[in-house]
Amino acid sequence: MIEITARLIRDQSAVFLCGETVECLITFTNPSLPEHRISQSNSDILENLAWATVQIHCYCNSTVQDRGGSGTEATSSLNRNFIGSTSLNASNQLKGEVLKSTDPKILFCDLRLSPGESRQFMFRETLSMNTPPTYRGVMVKYYYKITVATQRVGTTVQALHIPIRVLPLPPINCSDEAITLNDESNEDLAPNNPFIEKKKAPSKIEYALHYLQNITARRRPNFYLISNKRGKVGRFCLFKPIYKLGEDIVGTLDFSCGTVKCAQLSVTLQCEEIIKRKNAKAPEQPAPASSQEKESTSGSVGRITNYTKHHEVCLGLLQTQMILPIPLHVTPTFETDLVDVRWRLHFQFVTSTNDELNMEVDKETLEWQAPTDISIETMIWNLPVTLYPTAPVQIPQASGTFTLNIK
Repeated sequence: MIEITARLIRDQSAVFLCGETVECLITFTNPSLPEHRISQSNSDILENLAWATVQIHCYCNSTVQDRGGSGTEATSSLNRNFIGSTSLNASNQLKGEVLKSTDPKILFCDLRLSPGESRQFMFRETLSMNTPPTYRGVMVKYYYKITVATQRVGTTVQALHIPIRVLPLPPINCSDEAITLNDESNEDLAPNNPFIEKKKAPSKIEYALHYLQNITARRRPNFYLISNKRGKVGRFCLFKPIYKLGEDIVGTLDFSCGTVKCAQLSVTLQCEEIIKRKNAKAPEQPAPASSQEKESTSGSVGRITNYTKHHEVCLGLLQTQMILPIPLHVTPTFETDLVDVRWRLHFQFVTSTNDELNMEVDKETLEWQAPTDISIETMIWNLPVTLYPTAPVQIPQASGTFTLNIK
């Protein structure tokens, strides 16, 4: 028996950005023989592996069907150009189609291990820039696996799958990048000191993280006047339209300028999953309790998934605020040829125009008798927001050690 263990070098995190380098330590071990086992020859105790390769696969699993009723999955029309396929057909090992795969790296050929002996190999691979991020949607799923494939002489191919999470690379504004480069060029014009080691040029990942920090730290308050056919409800202020994972979406509501009373409000952070294929339809199956389906006039199918929510009874309040934390496990805004994932704030205002709500408080008793029955109207408003990824080291996701026993 040979035991294969794989461990990611990055401690306490299996999260990477597109374009980052993944490092994995793979160990092949032949466990020691029990003392009561007697071997007839040296060849009986040696374990032999014919070969071993490592690849990173991006899988796509979709339940979207064509309107013609063919029942074929949307993944059948995706790009199936396998970049370097081996004798291990990864698409038959896990659920879904292989959207992309890295070139296979051969760890060894004809490896022989004696009892108690082990061999370690380091696997390094850079993720592609144009691959989709890890996404666990309702109709579309993207996920990544590091596949360690090996074959023992005379047996079938066996594989060890190590899951990793991939975040999209934030789009870099060319003007902001140029400003950074100009600052570095000014340093080059300074007098040279031969005793000072020159700094290395920043990588694209460092540029992206620097741009991510700058773009999400900018506060640009936007004010929105909320009104319906009966008058003004209030004014909403959102301090910035771009956020990163783990942040809090903070906004304020001012009802002092309103002419229509707002009894209560709720704000929900929603993820909108839109299938971009015109002839696509969602499968006929019950949707989760936290999601709802919608269909646009262009024929695209969408699903709405609810996350954090803020609810408040605001009758009699002049001002209030809402705070919505962004979970770290969600996927930021991204777009592929199959799906478009967007984020928005879903507002629900319960308003009323009853005259009884305008009664003044009794000065002697300091009490106000609320009406037993009022007529209300519900107003819905959706405000788009953009979510960017955060630094992978800030997302705690245990990687652990993965083991496969080959007998």
